[in-house]
Amino acid sequence: MWRDTVLIVLYATVGAVAAGLLGTAVLRLLRNRSLTASLAVVAGVAVVAMLAGTMLVAWAMLLSDHDLRVVAMVCSIAAVVSLAVALVLGRSVVRGSRALARATRTLGEEGVFTPPAAAPTAELAELGRELAETSAKLAASRARERALEESRRELVAWISHDLRTPLAGLQAMTEALEDGMVAEPHVYHARMRAEVGRLSEMVGDLFELSRIQAGVLTLSTTRMSVYDLVDDALAGVDALAKEHGVRLVGDGVEPVPVEVDGREMTRVLTNLLVNAVRRTPADGTVAVSARREAGDVVLAVTDACGGIAPEDLPRVFDTGWRGTDARTPPAGAGLGLAIVRGIVEAHRGHAAVHNVPGGCRFEVRLPATA
Repeated sequence: MWRDTVLIVLYATVGAVAAGLLGTAVLRLLRNRSLTASLAVVAGVAVVAMLAGTMLVAWAMLLSDHDLRVVAMVCSIAAVVSLAVALVLGRSVVRGSRALARATRTLGEEGVFTPPAAAPTAELAELGRELAETSAKLAASRARERALEESRRELVAWISHDLRTPLAGLQAMTEALEDGMVAEPHVYHARMRAEVGRLSEMVGDLFELSRIQAGVLTLSTTRMSVYDLVDDALAGVDALAKEHGVRLVGDGVEPVPVEVDGREMTRVLTNLLVNAVRRTPADGTVAVSARREAGDVVLAVTDACGGIAPEDLPRVFDTGWRGTDARTPPAGAGLGLAIVRGIVEAHRGHAAVHNVPGGCRFEVRLPATA
């Protein structure tokens, strides 16, 4: 009995293996053809393997010619029906793949991917979801690229304007000095020194921003008190505040410790304070505060600028942004706040701004030190 079983298994295996090898060869020949042809070969291999195994076993069992013809007829009918059903079912897979191919083509041509309504298989559905996510990422990337390109154009325009003004003044003063038409040369020398100082600050801001955007800003962090940072920044802006008639208030500063680069963070606070002073009217107040909040240290500078238009709030920290003409500072190319964001993010922090009654509030959130 076991001998018959072994022979049946052997003959069935031989028939199936032969059909499988033949199908493999045919698939290799059709590897550059359509999915329909490949599915037809796969379905055919399954049917032929079953048919070959069954016929070999029937032949080995030494059936009569009549019985052998009956088995052959039944197997042939079953094979034809099975193959037809497999091809009909496979057409839905082919239609789904073609619909996915058309949707993918629109992604390349129009940049938008709309997945087919229904996918015939889980693999095609997963591929559609992956392509949809890729399309969304590409759209976001293109939007960021357009925003950066717009920022670069604005920056070039504003830098050109801001450089032209002091350069024109320097040229006029040097020509006047050359022609001997100046009664008090020392006055022109002082003005020229001031204009050169403005140009130097602008070039320094550009260099700092280029280091930040290139990712080569090197930080030398040390543990220090926020109170010392605020005190140094207030001291540096005190003269400008007096010139504009603005009061500086730093009473709400808690002496909490932070791990930062003192020089760079002082620059952050100085930029925020200068920005606030220049936008606050005379007799106004600029307040600085620092507190621990939810595991972070929050530094805030509140001014009395009257607020920023809601549509401009997302662009405040963009390179070259200076807002409306009414709030444009008398000097600078809109680099100060972009530098603030770059330095804060280099410290694994976050910079934000929102309107408050009568003005706006800039916040710098840094990881707190235990």
